[in-house]
Formats: sequence, C-alpha cells, structure tokens
Amino acid sequence: MSSTDEAELARLMRAAIAGDERAYEDFLHRTAQLVRGYCRSRITRGGIDPEDIVQETLLAVHTKRHTWRQESPISPWLYGIARYKLVDAFRRRGRAVEVEIDEIAETLAAPEQEGASDREIERVLDSLPEGQKAVVSSISVDGFSIGETAVKLGMKENAVRVALHRGLATIARRFGQH
Repeated sequence: MSSTDEAELARLMRAAIAGDERAYEDFLHRTAQLVRGYCRSRITRGGIDPEDIVQETLLAVHTKRHTWRQESPISPWLYGIARYKLVDAFRRRGRAVEVEIDEIAETLAAPEQEGASDREIERVLDSLPEGQKAVVSSISVDGFSIGETAVKLGMKENAVRVALHRGLATIARRFGQH
C-alpha cells in the first residue's frame, strides 16, 4: 500500500470515528478491496471463501474501530485483523483439504507402497529420549496437532515444536535419512 493510500485510509477512518457516514462507507469499501486481495493471495486451495474472510474482517473492524490508535498507521492494524480472521478460518476448516479427484487420479490408481510396521515405528520411537518420544508419537503417530500435544503433555507449544524438530532430526541421523 502506498503512503498516499495509507494516509487516505487513515483520514477516512478518523472522519468515520468523528461521525462522517460517507467517509466510513468509503473506508469500508477500500478496506474490503485490500482484504480481498490479501486473502486471495494466501488461500491456495478450496474450503475457504475469501469473501467470508472479507466480511468477518469488516465486522471486526466495525466493532473494534475504537482500538485503532489514530496517530499510528492503519494498514498494520487492518492486516492484523485480516490475518487473525484468516487463521481462524483455516483452524475451523481443520485438516480436511478439498482436492479435485482429477488432480490425484494417477496417485489413486498407483499400487500402495508398504508402510513401516508397528514394530519398526516402535523401534524408531524407542531410540528417542522420553520427552521427544512422547511429542513425536503424539504428532506423527497419533495425529494430534502441536496445540493438542502441548495441552496433552502439559508443555508450551514452542517446547513441543522444539522437541518435535529435535526428535525428527535424531531419527533422520540414526536411520540414515539426512
């Protein structure tokens, strides 16, 4: 966003806060365009409609407009709200990803590769220290998210990420897949 656009958006929001309905309408229209472009550039697969994020963002802007500090730039405030709404949408969508069948038809037709046996998985996990073993098992075997694993194991999410990274690096070193 150019500094001119930034200044104009800030001017419109100040006028809107002061009660100018026309300025508020212009502000929301311009904000919708910005958020729409922001969302479209970040949503690469189906399952989330950018227009839903635009509407949720505009609603949040409306209800939280009093939190914008008028002496501060407005675009970081706007993009911050849009980012949180987009993250919330990805969380609501969950792990399910919609994929067109034509995109994966060849993969479905290919014979299945044999995976690791339970005994092999247990042997790999047993090579790890207890904390790393619990984290890697929870995420990689049981399919829990980092947040769910953190709650389950009574850890902070950053500690879970570190333990997962270290555990996977240890496995790669020990079993020759650097």
